Amino acid sequence: MLLPTTYYLLPTAKEGQAALSFVFLIGVIVLSIGVAVAFLANSFLNSGYGYQSANRAMAVASAGAEDALIRLTRNKDFSSVSAYSVPVGNDSASVTINQNSPAAGQAKIVSSATILFQQRKIQVVVSVDGTTGQISLVSWQLLTL
Repeated sequence: MLLPTTYYLLPTAKEGQAALSFVFLIGVIVLSIGVAVAFLANSFLNSGYGYQSANRAMAVASAGAEDALIRLTRNKDFSSVSAYSVPVGNDSASVTINQNSPAAGQAKIVSSATILFQQRKIQVVVSVDGTTGQISLVSWQLLTL
C-alpha cells in the first residue's frame, strides 16, 4: 500500500517579478506627470510672450499709421504705393498710403507690424481737402488677418 507523500513547493521568483512590474508602473506614472507639467509650463510661458508681442505689434503698427498721418499733414498729395518702413525702437512698421482710395478725396493708410510671429495690421481712412489740405479722420480699424 502506498502512503501519501507531502510535497513542499519552494518559493519562486514570481514575487520579484510583481515588485519589478509595480516599480516600472510607478516610474511611468511619475514620468508622465513630469512631462505634462513641463508641457503646461512651456505653454503658459509662450502664451504670456505671445500676448506681449501682440500688444507690441499693435503699438508699432499704430506708430506707423500716425507717421503716415503726419506725412499727409505736411504734404496732402503724399502717396506711397510701395511700402515704406517706420522704425520704432528695435522694431519697424510697414506703411502704405493710397490716394483717392476708397473714394475720391480720401486716402487709405495701411500699417502693419510683426513681432515674434504676432502680426497686427491697421487701416486708417482719412478725408483730404483738396484746397486747404485739411485732413479729417474717417475710420481707424484693426484688420483681421
